[in-house]
Amino acid sequence: METKEKSAVKHKTVSIKRTFNLPVETVWKSWTEPEAYKKWWGPHAYTCTYCKIDLNVGGKYVSNMKSKDGKEMFGTGTYKEIVPNKKLVMTDNFSDEKGNIIDPPKEMKGDWSKELIITVELQDKNGKTDFSLTHEGLPVEMQDDCTEGWNESLDKLESKLK
Repeated sequence: METKEKSAVKHKTVSIKRTFNLPVETVWKSWTEPEAYKKWWGPHAYTCTYCKIDLNVGGKYVSNMKSKDGKEMFGTGTYKEIVPNKKLVMTDNFSDEKGNIIDPPKEMKGDWSKELIITVELQDKNGKTDFSLTHEGLPVEMQDDCTEGWNESLDKLESKLK
């Protein structure tokens, strides 16, 4: 019975907490303004060359990650909650370049949820920013890769926006 219960777990949540040596307003803009977002989005080996943000509840975002060999992967989502300089809650899906939701690429292993949820929370800490991110609904097989990817992206956020 115990084995069945363990194998039934298909989805995980990545949780990351950091303190950025940046003001809350700068970290907020990095998530909500396309030009700032493009400076940091994607792990170390990727760049973001396209980003569109409609920062309204029910509004969509679409962005890409481009590898050094030119391969692009797009993602999209819808904003569920927006509290300026404090909190963003959004869905997360793979998409085509127009923001139409698509199935995950073949190289993305595991059983992907139809809709993942990203929550970002910010708190001012004497001119620095306490940052919390949760990414819910990730396949168990991708948890480590996604944690690594998020951490690499967040490293870029802090270094490129100082």
